Amino acid sequence: MDAKTQLCAVIGNPIEHSLSPAIHNAAFDHLGLNYVYVAFRVEDVPSAIAGVRGLGIKGISVTIPHKVEAIKYVDKIDEVADRIGSVNTIVNENSNLKGYTTDGTAAVRSLKEKGVDIKDKRILILGSGGAARAIAFTLIMKERPASLVIGGVIQKEIDKLVQDIKEFSSLDSKHLTGFIVNEKSLEKQLQNIDILIQCTPVGMHPKINDTPVPKKLLRSSLTVFDIIYNPLKTRLIRDAEETGCVVVSGIDMFIYQAALQFELWTGKPAPIKVMKEALLENK
Repeated sequence: MDAKTQLCAVIGNPIEHSLSPAIHNAAFDHLGLNYVYVAFRVEDVPSAIAGVRGLGIKGISVTIPHKVEAIKYVDKIDEVADRIGSVNTIVNENSNLKGYTTDGTAAVRSLKEKGVDIKDKRILILGSGGAARAIAFTLIMKERPASLVIGGVIQKEIDKLVQDIKEFSSLDSKHLTGFIVNEKSLEKQLQNIDILIQCTPVGMHPKINDTPVPKKLLRSSLTVFDIIYNPLKTRLIRDAEETGCVVVSGIDMFIYQAALQFELWTGKPAPIKVMKEALLENK
């Protein structure tokens, strides 16, 4: 590090579990770039974003629970991020901040690389925050599922996400719905679903034995995608494997979204293999 080193960082709360520094620093080192990446636990988002501008921090990853709030404090917004209403990436160009989202594209790529066909499938997303919004909009805008259901615990947030999607979707109210999650409602919804995408923090380190879906509600015909990457296999993924489901873990999505961030900050192709190796080595 020296006076010319470019600083990048991840902001979130909690953040101690983050493996983003390991994979980004491995990528910077591999390409010989004078960059360094650190993690900041943040509660005050507007002050943190002001710090990005004032200190000349080159790039920011935004994670739970700040993806929706952070969009308020950037100068420009990528079209997709604007529609979604959240950002997970910020690029600082001479104190002008532009927000992007890489989550949705990374999630779709993760599903497809497991051989999962998304078109005309019935999809349930658990969660209504930033990652859920990004994935839901990307699915609707690019993949044309037969139906989409949003399950969450905050009615106002669920309703807003469903309403926002309706503005860009050809799905009618029968095929685009939301519900408050409890075991009874979840059991009912899962009976008519092909793909389950888990976008809540439930099961994340350190509470690795928690799961948002009781094992008894799973069935072998489901595809189960948990976007959590720490632990590498959540309880939900372990239960789904034992049930015979097709499973997609959060590892690939995490690497793909990070690779897109890396390219936005540096303008260079991301060394995806190096980033994945760094992730596995630091687990």
